Amino acid sequence: MSEQTTSSRPGTSGAVTLHYILDPLCGWCYAVAPLVQVAHQVLPMQLHAGGMMAGPNRRPVTPQLRQMVEPHDRRIAQLSGQPFGDAYRNGLLCDPSAVFDSEPPITAILAADELAGRGLDLLARIQTAHYVEGRRIADPAVLRILARDIGLDGPAFDAAYAAQQGEPTQAHIRASRELLARVNGAGFPTLVLEQVGRHEIVDIMSYLGQPSAWRSHLTEVSRHGS
Repeated sequence: MSEQTTSSRPGTSGAVTLHYILDPLCGWCYAVAPLVQVAHQVLPMQLHAGGMMAGPNRRPVTPQLRQMVEPHDRRIAQLSGQPFGDAYRNGLLCDPSAVFDSEPPITAILAADELAGRGLDLLARIQTAHYVEGRRIADPAVLRILARDIGLDGPAFDAAYAAQQGEPTQAHIRASRELLARVNGAGFPTLVLEQVGRHEIVDIMSYLGQPSAWRSHLTEVSRHGS
């Protein structure tokens, strides 16, 4: 991973790292996106993408999928204030030719991180593209446009994407899931504070829609532990 997201090395004496276990197609990860941006300002972060809809779990858009996600989307909007666009609700979620697949956007996030330490920035852009703009974020051509949107060079991103595609991304997903199990995380999103060799889950969900209170809490736990 890149310098931006791993500016302190796990296990280093006295170092503090916030590990963010996520999936780009997880609605609750979208819910906490504003809080993640705050956290990134407070602590060095390392991203771990778990592949919720990767491989055999990738899903075509069907009426059943729509019925599954809509109640969660309404709850997320209510608790977090995060917007859901008409292009998503009445476009993407009604498009039977679309597929929800976590692996391509994870590859793109890893590429952006390796290229310029911009994995978290691209994650945020991908989430907006999906939930607000109704874009197909499993399409590498769309991901390339989103990478350019945040200022990454197109050909350089393409090369980094190709280097991360396939087994490197799949190995990252396996490692992320192993970390989630090791810290007894309940799913996505899970934030883990690593400090002096200890790993403690940080409760982010209680702070939905409360970025100032979250900043104060995170500053406190980084000093004294959760």
